[in-house]
Amino acid sequence: MVRKLVIAAVVCASAVVASRAVARGEPAAADKKMAAMAIMTAPADMKWGDAPAIFPPGAKMAVIEGDPGKTGPYTVRLKAGDGYKIPAHWHPTTENVTVVSGTFHVGMGDKLDESKGTALGAGGFASLPPKMNHYAWFTGDTEVQVHGMGPFQLTYANPADTPAAARK
Repeated sequence: MVRKLVIAAVVCASAVVASRAVARGEPAAADKKMAAMAIMTAPADMKWGDAPAIFPPGAKMAVIEGDPGKTGPYTVRLKAGDGYKIPAHWHPTTENVTVVSGTFHVGMGDKLDESKGTALGAGGFASLPPKMNHYAWFTGDTEVQVHGMGPFQLTYANPADTPAAARK
């Protein structure tokens, strides 16, 4: 009986301490762990570099979340100037693209065809299913955010379209 009373007293005391911390605006221990996992990145803090060799030359990329080369979620930004083109290709996982600025054109098929496709401006979104051939081109300076589940892989529909740097 005494043991039950002691346990009840400890539980009540813990609840009082926790409620006081919440009243002061202090996060609970679990919230602190979650906060340590949160990612918040201002555009000025993104670290840009040349896009991997699998992309045609001229694009820059910033990794925002995760590691695109490993299993798990990733988020990257890709930016390039007017006229940048990515020939027809496919991915083994779903590719989700949100347009940050500029105009991103995306089409489906085995060969890039600028007479087809959909133009997406800032705020536009495309979700491209696995193994579906698609292509893209940019009008004006364009930045897109791509997210999905890694590992990120890109296979060109026509192997001759694979950039020379990626073939080495």
